[in-house]
Amino acid sequence: MGETVRWGILGTGGIARAFALGLKHAPGAVLAAVGSRTLDSAQTFARELGTEQAYGSYEELAAAEGVDIIYIGTPHPMHAANSLLALQGGKAVLCEKPFTMNRREAAEVVALARAKDLFLMEAMWTRFMPALAEVKRIMASGEIGTVTQVHADFGFSATLDPEHRINKRDLGGGALLDLGIYPLSIACALLGKVETVQAQAIMSETGVDASTAFTMKHANGTLSVCSCSMRARSASELIVSGTGGSIRMHRMFHLAERITVDLQDGSSRTIPTPYLGNGYTHEAIEAGRCLREGLIEHPLMTHADTLTLMTLLDQIRSQIGLRYPSDA
Repeated sequence: MGETVRWGILGTGGIARAFALGLKHAPGAVLAAVGSRTLDSAQTFARELGTEQAYGSYEELAAAEGVDIIYIGTPHPMHAANSLLALQGGKAVLCEKPFTMNRREAAEVVALARAKDLFLMEAMWTRFMPALAEVKRIMASGEIGTVTQVHADFGFSATLDPEHRINKRDLGGGALLDLGIYPLSIACALLGKVETVQAQAIMSETGVDASTAFTMKHANGTLSVCSCSMRARSASELIVSGTGGSIRMHRMFHLAERITVDLQDGSSRTIPTPYLGNGYTHEAIEAGRCLREGLIEHPLMTHADTLTLMTLLDQIRSQIGLRYPSDA
């Protein structure tokens, strides 16, 4: 393929708009097309965000000439079908998290991408942010000693409107898939393979999880303690602790602009970790790099990583009694 990566965006909701804005700051990326279920919605999006082509169906976007990769930003239960559609059309895929509703769906999508030799990645943007790279660098340097645990939480006070997607079971609502995926994914990125997971939750009036907490024992003898809530404006920080100190990713850790290292001797330093655009830019740059290099997965967010995370989400949901129509 050429130097320019031609992006298509499937869906026209808030997250699709945010990604389109992030894409503007990615060198060598062009927003070539958008697809929606109605032409009117696609045209409005295209007009507002400077997209070259608008399609009134997902099928047209998947089949479109002049599109290298499709970003999928639709509601959770549509991710699997939308990803399969794009891959069938010969397009690489960057699919918003949660990648699918369960591991069974995820395995199907991964299998098709591999069969067609097409790039596929879960859009866990935090894994590509400068803050996480700096945390990993400090951990590896030994500055905080032997790393023993990670504490991570993500919570905000969401709307109680029963019709909003975050409260609707048939739209994959609840705290875990929307918010808990961040602490889960980053704890795994930092501490590696998980041996066991234990979860508890408070369920909402609409039958999804309002707040969930889970602990994971990792294969290297470390522990992560994670929580998420759509009923609490929590600190939303992530702390890596070791025998000699700790590293804190500050509020809204998934897009931390600074991290702080606190050492046992009482010293403390804060390191700025600015990011490009609105943060989505970094994952777009990395996906583009993989396409140019002919890779079908990214080493920081592999297919195996995604399948492992979906397995853990399935286990947590089983423990807290959260089932979705997709599980049938």
